[in-house]
This record gives sequence, structure tokens and C-alpha cells, in this order.
Amino acid sequence: MNVREQKKRAREFIDRWKNKGNERKDSQPFWLDLLQSVYGIENPSEYITFEDSVRLDKTSFIDGYIDATKVMIEQKGMSRDLNKAIKQSDGSYLTPYQQAKRYSDNLPYSKRSRWIITSNFKEFYIYDMERPNTQASVIKLEDLEKEYYRLEFLVDKTNEHVERKIQVSIQAGEIVGEIYESLLKQYISPKDEASLHAINQLIVRLVFCFYAEDAEVFGHKSMFYDYLIRFESRDFRRALIDLFKVLDTPVEERDPYIDEGLNVFPYVNGGMFAENNLEIPQFTDELRYLILEHASSNFDWSNISPTIFGGLFESTLNPETRKSGGMHYTSIENIHKVIDVLFLNELREELNDIRGFKKPKVIEKKSKEFQNKLANLTVLDPACGSGNFLTETYISLRRLENEAIKLYMGDLVALDTDEDLVKVKLEQFYGIEINDFAASVAKTALWIAESQMLEETKEIIYAEIDFLPLKSYTNIIEGNALHVDWDILFADKEINYIIGNPPFKGYSDRDTSQKNDMKLACVDKFGKKIKGSGKIDYVACWFFKAGKYIQNKKSSVCFVATNSIVQGDQVAYIWKPLLEEFEVEINFAYRSIQWQNESKNVAQVQVVIIAFSSKGKIKKEKIIYDGSLKQKVENINAYLIDMKNIFVESKAKPICNILEMTSGNRAADGGNLIIKESDLAEFIKGEPKAKKFIKNLVGGDEMLNNNKRYCLWLLNAEPSELREMPRVMNRIEKTKESRLNGAPDRQKLADTPTLFREIKNPENYLLIPSVSSENRRYIPMGFFGKEDIPLAPALIIPNADLFYLGLLNSNVHMAWVRVVAGRREGRYRYSKKIVYNNFPVPKISNEHKKKIEITAQGIIDSQKLYPKSSLSDLYNELTMPVELRRAHQANDKAVMEAYGMIKKVEANRTWFNESETVAKLFEMYEKNTES
Repeated sequence: MNVREQKKRAREFIDRWKNKGNERKDSQPFWLDLLQSVYGIENPSEYITFEDSVRLDKTSFIDGYIDATKVMIEQKGMSRDLNKAIKQSDGSYLTPYQQAKRYSDNLPYSKRSRWIITSNFKEFYIYDMERPNTQASVIKLEDLEKEYYRLEFLVDKTNEHVERKIQVSIQAGEIVGEIYESLLKQYISPKDEASLHAINQLIVRLVFCFYAEDAEVFGHKSMFYDYLIRFESRDFRRALIDLFKVLDTPVEERDPYIDEGLNVFPYVNGGMFAENNLEIPQFTDELRYLILEHASSNFDWSNISPTIFGGLFESTLNPETRKSGGMHYTSIENIHKVIDVLFLNELREELNDIRGFKKPKVIEKKSKEFQNKLANLTVLDPACGSGNFLTETYISLRRLENEAIKLYMGDLVALDTDEDLVKVKLEQFYGIEINDFAASVAKTALWIAESQMLEETKEIIYAEIDFLPLKSYTNIIEGNALHVDWDILFADKEINYIIGNPPFKGYSDRDTSQKNDMKLACVDKFGKKIKGSGKIDYVACWFFKAGKYIQNKKSSVCFVATNSIVQGDQVAYIWKPLLEEFEVEINFAYRSIQWQNESKNVAQVQVVIIAFSSKGKIKKEKIIYDGSLKQKVENINAYLIDMKNIFVESKAKPICNILEMTSGNRAADGGNLIIKESDLAEFIKGEPKAKKFIKNLVGGDEMLNNNKRYCLWLLNAEPSELREMPRVMNRIEKTKESRLNGAPDRQKLADTPTLFREIKNPENYLLIPSVSSENRRYIPMGFFGKEDIPLAPALIIPNADLFYLGLLNSNVHMAWVRVVAGRREGRYRYSKKIVYNNFPVPKISNEHKKKIEITAQGIIDSQKLYPKSSLSDLYNELTMPVELRRAHQANDKAVMEAYGMIKKVEANRTWFNESETVAKLFEMYEKNTES
């Protein structure tokens, strides 16, 4: 079904269901009709199930469930408000979403929902369970014709052919790994750089030969096998050297007396076998078996995916080498998150429009124009690794070209094929890669992709087109992309699209060479060092290089990067110069997603995808993707929200009239002033006089998980008392030794071995953990006093009262946290200088303060109802008690009322949703920070 047909069907569906929707009678027909008519599911009654049972306090029933895509549906009648809580059989009040989520939480883990949809026939509220704390995305029935794509996650997109290619590619990667490991043992100096280069090149050549024989590029299947089977292990080395020489020699230039078994091989060209005197070791019986039987005879390489296999192939490198380069191997699905929105979707739409024409002459003319357009696109990946982005982009453009060829060739048979029939060439694809092996893999992957796509073209036009000798020279440049001037490198070319996933390296993990790279790359238009560039991730270098290159060009950039570049203090350091000095604008963005790959040791990181261009040069709708949900917006700022460009920069003091926050204490004692709970009784028994100097130690972990630890708090202790306690003196002595063996700043503390590095011991304070799970709706906080020593990195507000607990434990504050806080592996990283000091707090009346104090006390009282549970238990979204949730909801309303975050809808008052809350907070922040 093409786009035009799908829109037509969506319009007809709207007409059928307008002003209609009885919950009991119409729910199932509504969903069956939607799935079949709009999304092309042939047997929808087998695709979706209705009234599945789930056991709560009694048996309940799920309105609709799609197992293939893990979608749960809670359907209400057309008169129901989807935001309004409805009384349940147990007496509780739940919104349709809360009702569905409760069902989901009580299903077996494998059946839990990836998506929840609530609907009243007029609207669809979509909840992404990857982001359970974000607000729903809403689609109105009347808008389905324009926004049908936003519900495409209903349909199982699994392509069995692609899945098969993935599995074959994974197996191929494992085979390569086995050969590599066995071959490496045969080298005299396996750690020598030249030997590592040699084995990498040898592996590349072997893989090309495996593929070429199975894809019949050499002439017929088993050709490589038939040649090598004649040789015993001791002669294998010479057999390969002779073959490689032949493959690099044109037929007419070969020795006329050459062995016929060699002469049957074609001339390859392309530089694949050009390097002479490659170090090739002797082969063992095991290696001979691996190559002949395991790799050649018993495995079909013609079906590998060059996109996926390129990354897996590269993973035969030493794991430490791979780690130091920050490499990640990317799935086809994730690559398409970049290239589809950047340009492929538009090209597909254009091809669909051509299909809509009636006259063959017009179709032929438009199709050939479309082909020429494809042939003139240029793509650069400046950190291309094994070339997976370039390979998949090439395959995608060639498939579009094949579709265009099919449109005007029809059933014609092209006997004498003009080579120009295929116009999309490898010369359009450029890559820069620092690792020579990865560069070789990228070239090989592109050649395999070219061969496979040529086979698909041949199936369309029923013609013979020779793949060899290689005519398309790949533009993979070996070098450091951060050291070269892209304007000089591509002076005679216009690069349309710059794509890729540059190395993911946190700023604290950079080695010396990478720090030097950053000094070269992180400069403004005048070559001056960018402020804060020592505190940003390595990946930002590519953003600055690309930002500089695209100045006044119609080039688009789309990079994958760790989500830390849009969080915390990195936002201002990276995006302020990009948006203000380099004058780029963000065209579309994916908010945090899990980035996975197809290798055995799957790399899982939270990333963002950001596309940008020189301001005003690319005229396109701006789009934010949140999971599979899509939002068209006016502007995308550095926090990837629909708002003007505002930067929350580090502040030493609060911007509003609130109490100051500080960090807890650091012991810097080598663990000697700290006492474990398991050691406490024995320590006091052996040193009873020390009891009065022992205090509770409380940090984030201790507070969240009820973990007990204690410390010797010896501030103002009399020396005479200390000398009477040998066990205490022993710990003091060890503290001193530990400090003397430390860094210079730590050595200075050796003069005061009885004390922590800091000595903060307020009468009362509110403690906030510095790191908290992103799956919690609220960050748990707690009050402590004089007998509790706060431990860094937890943060404290001395003399804070119930008002501060209510304020910071509200959905208003959490909305701010979710946008501006840094993250650590996805978890919130709460900070004083970014989060707290910049949080806008209005002048709040005594009346509103009193309400917040009352609701904050309600939170504490609700927590006390469950004395056996830790705060981690209480704030787990699956186990949070109803009393605590209600207390928080009451507190949320009290804080929102104090902020004026209430709007009138007809005669009713409603509260701001999260995006409205964030918009209001940023507006307040801007006013508070105006100079």
C-alpha cells in the first residue's frame, strides 16, 4: 500500500467512525477495521486479541492486546474524558492509562506492554513505556489522514528476509573470528603493528573470496574451494600468494604458461589485492579445515548483509583496540532512524508520486529525472568505521533506483545493456576512518553491496552486467577526520549529507591523543578555543567540524551521539557556540533511545539523533521523535524540546531567593573513619568510650536502600580522650598514612587525620541523592539531623523545612530535572550548579506555602505507613503504594497552584501538562537571568 492509498483509506475510516463509538458494542469492530483498512493487516482477528484475562484482586479483562508489537489498548466510550479518573471495583480511582498500566504490570514479564493506547473513538492517547514518566502523545481521529504514520508501531514490521540476513551475518562474523584467532597464532610477532596490519588485510581478502565464489562473482560456485582443495596445509600459503597475484593481474598480462586452475579466476582490480609482499604465515591443518570446510564449503556468503557484517567483521579486532576507539556497530533499523528522516522518506514519496502518473512517457521521463537526482547525491561519514552507514545508504539509494528502472523498463529485456543504466555509483559515498583495517572493511562491504544490488538490477532487466573488474573506486580516506580540513579535502565536491555515529567517549575517558584532537576540533570560526571544551564528550568534535564545514552550504548533518550532549552543563558548552556562533539550526531530533548493535557483546547506550544545517538553508518541517511518536514543532532547542534557544548554564548561587544547597562531606580517609554496620557492635564492645563519637553516615545509597553505615566524628574531641582509645588511634594513624600516599591536595589533609575532608554537620537538613533512577516519577528525598553525617556526592539543603521537600518532590521540579539534569547511564544526575541553582521559584504566598507544607507532610506520613520498605521500594513505579501516590498527586497540585500552572477549559480548571510546565519554567528562567 503506497502513501496515497493509505491516506485515502484513513480518510474513509474517519468517515465511517465519525460521531460513533459505543464502548461495549463498537470497540472490537473499531480496532479490527483500523488494523485491516488503514494498516493492511489481512487477518486482523488473528493479529489482535480481545478480553484477555489478567488477575488482580479479581479477574479483569484487557480490552485489546497486540502481542507482535506489545501494544495494550484500553477502550472507552466516546463520551469519556481520557484524563479523568474512573472508580474501580476496589474503590480506587484510576485514569484509563493507570488502569491499563496496572494490567500490564500484572502480566508475565514477556507480555508487558511496550505501548499503551487509551481511546474514546475520538482520540488516541499514546504512552511509550520506554519513557513511562512522559506525557501522552495525542492523535485525534479527525487528523488520522495526516497523522496515520504515528500509529504505525501497531504493525509488526519484522521482515523475515532481513532477519535471515542478520542471522547469516552474525554466523559469518563468528566464522571470521575463529579464522582470525587461529591465524594470529601463526604469526612470528602477533603483536607487531606490521603483522596486525598484514593479518587484517589477509582476512579482508579471504572474506572477499568467500563471498565472490558464493555470489558467482568469480564465475561459478565453489571456485575458491575447488582451487584450494588441491593443496595440503604446507602448500596453502604459496597457493594463496599465487592466487592473490593472479586476481590483481589483467588476463592479457598474465604468464601464458600459468596454471589453468589459476587462470580461470577473473581480474578483480580496485586495489583489493594490490599490496605486494603481504606477510602471510604458514597454515595448520586446523586453519585449512576452517577455511575449506567451515567457511567455504559449508557456509553461503552470498546472503550476508554487508551493512551488518561490516560491523561484525570489524569486531575481529582486539577488544581493547575497539574500546579505545569508542567504536559501536550499528543495526540496520538504527541506521534508518538517521537516513530515513534525513532524505530517504522524501525520496520514497517522490517515487510514489511518479507511480501515480498515467502516461508511460511521463513516467519514463520522471523516472529518469529521479534516477539522475539519486546519482547526484553525495554522502560523507567522517567517522565511518566499517562503513555501515555508507553501505546501508548506498543499498537504499540503489533500491530506489531499481524501482525507478522498473517503472520505465517494465517487462523489456535489455540485451545490450548500456552501463549507464545504473547511475548510482560508489563514487558518491565518502568516508574518513583512522583505522586502516576498518577502512579496508568499509571498502569490502561497499563492493559486496554493489555486487548484491547489481544482482537485483539484473533480475529487473534480465540482462548480463559484469561486476568485475571493479570499476567503482570507493572514496574511503584513511586518516584522522579531526586533523584534516574538510573544506580542502572536499574542495571540488558538494557534500549533501554528513551522517554517522562518531566515537562515543565521555570526557573523563579520553586518552592523550583524543584530548589533543579536541584542542584542534573544538574551536570557533576564528580558531579560538571554545569555552568548556575540556568538559565535553569526544563526540562533540564532529559536531564542531561539521558545523564549521556546512557554513552557508545546503548540506545537512545527522549524527548519533550519547545523550549527555543534551544534558547538564554540556548543553551550553556545545550548543551555544553551534547555534549562536556557527548559526546552525536543528532540523529534527530523536530524544534518548537505546542504541544497540548486532555483535555478540551488544553495546547498549542511551543516545540522541540530531540533524542540523546552516540556518535558513534547508526548508523543512522541524520534527521531534520521542520513541515512535512524532511531533512537528516551530523550533528545536539544545534540550530537544519545542522552545526558543535558551541555555541553562552553571551557576554558583541560586537565581531565586531560596536556601543554598551544598554537597555532603567527603571522608578522604581510605575507609578508616567509617564503620560498617556488621562491625559496629564489636567495635563498641572493644572501645566503649568511642560510642559518643559515632554517628550515622548518610548518603544517597544509605537513604534510598536503608543501608546502615557509621563514622567516627571526632570534631572537637579532646586529644586526651583520643589517646585513651587505642582502636580509634589506630584508625587515625591509618587515615594519616592513606592521605600521605595520596595526591598533593590529599596529602595536605594528613595534618588533620581525625577529621573528614569537610566537616558539615548541620542541625537539620534535607538530603537529595546525586544519582537516582530515571524510572522513578520523583527523586526520593529525606530529612536528617545533627546525629546524621551527610556523605558526598549526595547534596544537602541545611535548615530546609517541609516547603522545600514539597517543592523539590513535585512534578514541577521533576519536569525541570528531566530536561536539564545530566545523566549517568540513563539515571538522573542531580547537581547544585545546573539543576537546583537554576530552578525558577516564584514569590510564593504564605497561604500557598502552608498548603505545600501540609502536602509534604502527607508524603512523609504515607511513607511511614510502610516501615519495612526502603525508599527504593516505595518509589518503584510497580510497587508504589496508592497512599503515597495520592499524597504526591496532592502535593503536585499544591505546587502547580503556587506557580499558577492552571488553565481554564470552558468552565473547568485543568493543570498544566509536562510540556506546558517546562515551557513556563524556561520562561521564568529567562526572566530571572536577564541582565
